[in-house]
Amino acid sequence: MTSSGITAVALAVLERQGRWLIQLRDDRDTIVAPGRWGLFGGHMEPGETPEQSLRRELLEEIGFSSGPVTPWFRSAAGGRVRHVFRVDLHIEPAQLQLHEGQDMALASLEELGSGRVWSPRLGQLRPLAPSLQEALARQLRVQPTRPS
Repeated sequence: MTSSGITAVALAVLERQGRWLIQLRDDRDTIVAPGRWGLFGGHMEPGETPEQSLRRELLEEIGFSSGPVTPWFRSAAGGRVRHVFRVDLHIEPAQLQLHEGQDMALASLEELGSGRVWSPRLGQLRPLAPSLQEALARQLRVQPTRPS
């Protein structure tokens, strides 16, 4: 959180062969978008740049050390600033270790566009977090969908 009370986060659209690696967030009411599919990343620590924060979060959450990261967009809403990057996932997802969240999945834009993605671990469909909806909308140049 910044001194002005704004929460800043850095998030990654991890891309592999036209698909996005996404994280199923824990079912805890104390976090943003519990039980929904979101982007990997998280809160920026004091003194960190968005890129430094993103690299730290990817290591913490999935043990991934990325190559170049490309800033994609910045958005602000509801007291939160999102710095979103595009990152090439140059390794197989099976080589990653999930340390935060319930599941991860490599989803096509078509799957994401449905508003729900299947969780192999939980055996159920789960909705998308607002941050993922926003990134998808920017990718597809349409308004975010609202899961029912």
